Amino acid sequence: MEETISLKELIQTLKKRMSLIIILTLMAVLVSAAISYFVLTPIYQSSTQLLVNKSNQDQQNSFNVGEVQTNLQLINTYNVIMKSPAILDIVIDDLKLDMTTGALNEKVTVQSEKDSQVVNISVQDEDPKQAAAIANKIAEVFQTEIVKIMNVDNVSILAKAELGENPSPIKPQPLLNIAIALVVGLMAGVGLAFLLEFLDNTVKTEQDIEKGLELPVLGVIPTITDSEFQKVAHRQERTSRRRGESVGV
Repeated sequence: MEETISLKELIQTLKKRMSLIIILTLMAVLVSAAISYFVLTPIYQSSTQLLVNKSNQDQQNSFNVGEVQTNLQLINTYNVIMKSPAILDIVIDDLKLDMTTGALNEKVTVQSEKDSQVVNISVQDEDPKQAAAIANKIAEVFQTEIVKIMNVDNVSILAKAELGENPSPIKPQPLLNIAIALVVGLMAGVGLAFLLEFLDNTVKTEQDIEKGLELPVLGVIPTITDSEFQKVAHRQERTSRRRGESVGV
């Protein structure tokens, strides 16, 4: 015999375990908020932009579409050079940074705009001032060193990394983390509620007996509380007294 679960039973299960669902959801939200605000370190980001072309002397002759395509293909090479020790070691020395080249490499992201010769340099750091300083220094060092490395002397800095009055961290994002924790906690609470209901094989009602034994219920013994039992006892006692009085008369 296949067992089917109606929508009414699902709603009853949720109502029955509502306290468990609410507790798990609140715990997930509180833990997420505590970690986001008090445990995770805020990370700030600063960015600068470069325009990389070929030599100025080559561009004075004429505009050549093939040269533009060549420059676009070289952008990937420039991106690798910007994160190489040849550039980052100089940045560390100039700024006197207390970190290794590998650690600085992980903080730097170099991306090129689609089908353009513009390169974005982004730096993430716990200190917003240091993030801006590193981004600007990488652009300056690359502008100088690329002449020696690839004989490219037409690198222009389009936008320098600037520090605002009230810089905001890019991560963590407490509100987003709390929203995710709310959804995850709610789903976990609902799933646990249905799991506990599925594992609960105790008999509580006459419907449970009918489902378990597949037999009809002929009678039900009601549950009597102590107060109700005392009331029944008092009634019987009064009834017996009245009968004794009537017999004596």
